[in-house]
Amino acid sequence: MVKVLGAEGLCVEEVLQAYDWKGQIEKVCRYGAGHINDTFEVTAQNPQEGSIDYILQKINKSIFKIPEQVMENIVGVTDFLRKKIVERGGDPERETLTVYKTKDGQNYYKDSQGEYWRVYLFIEDAICLQSVEEPQQFFESARSFGSFMNQLGEYPAAALHETIPDFHNTPVRYENLMRAVEKDAMGRVASVEKELEFIRQRKEDCFYLVRLLEQKELPLRVTHNDTKLNNIMLDSKTQKGICIIDLDTIMPGLAAYDFGDSIRFGAATAAEDEPDLSKVHFDSSLYQTYLEGYLQGAGDVLTRQEIDSLPWGARLMTLECGMRFLTDYLEGDHYFKISRPEHNLDRARTQLKLVWEMEQYFK
Repeated sequence: MVKVLGAEGLCVEEVLQAYDWKGQIEKVCRYGAGHINDTFEVTAQNPQEGSIDYILQKINKSIFKIPEQVMENIVGVTDFLRKKIVERGGDPERETLTVYKTKDGQNYYKDSQGEYWRVYLFIEDAICLQSVEEPQQFFESARSFGSFMNQLGEYPAAALHETIPDFHNTPVRYENLMRAVEKDAMGRVASVEKELEFIRQRKEDCFYLVRLLEQKELPLRVTHNDTKLNNIMLDSKTQKGICIIDLDTIMPGLAAYDFGDSIRFGAATAAEDEPDLSKVHFDSSLYQTYLEGYLQGAGDVLTRQEIDSLPWGARLMTLECGMRFLTDYLEGDHYFKISRPEHNLDRARTQLKLVWEMEQYFK
């Protein structure tokens, strides 16, 4: 029996029996820095091919309520991408995720405790970066996500399941905040009136992108919804983006959502939870770097209206995230993990500071 490191309370041994690993399993250990799913690296030794690595993940059911729909989305999108990659002479096992099937041909395994597991082929000679160390990396991130949008331009976005309902429905996020204000469960509302007034003044802005979608002025797209730098595999030699990963939040949405979330996270001069707001600024040069890379990667797939909506995506995804942090703070910090009493409030304030500076830049 193989010892599984860091898997206390999980049916990993049972799951290992559900797959044909094409060799003798040598080790199974925790992998990566993700906070949502339980992730392991499985290494098998094959007499002909040598060492073969896989990624094994337990899907977090508390966030993804219907794992079957998550996997249906992922398989549909990656199968589509594989065909596109093959058509242009690329390597599909390196340029998109490959879902490894169980012995009975399923795309996931449901264990005896009712938990859902999946396996991907490991992408060799590739790395993930946790933060932008130089502008070229941000450009490469943008080009990769733009290319991802381009490749999926013909995919029927409406056919995708909404794995987290209303994830980027900014008006709904606003209403959630107002309900939290009304309840004031933790008695914290009086201490955040300044932040609440800032948000109330932008209530109409919350409806901007949603209305354009409803009026069919913006097309529905396949969106990743977690467009951080560390969700791109970079070639370890060339530092070029080769594969978009972490596809659990693949859903129908707007190009402005993915673009905006990248800017919110990547074009800030300080950490998301920086308590000293004097260190928090919107870096317009990084914004321009990302915009250039994103448009280059997207090519001609974006409409003129979509391109015009990108700055709105930056503002609204940042405002939306600020509202989510503030809502969680008012409700007692039950969603986002905290390490100090006002952690979520600090996070909310950084987002609102960025919104204000974006507004000055985009005037």
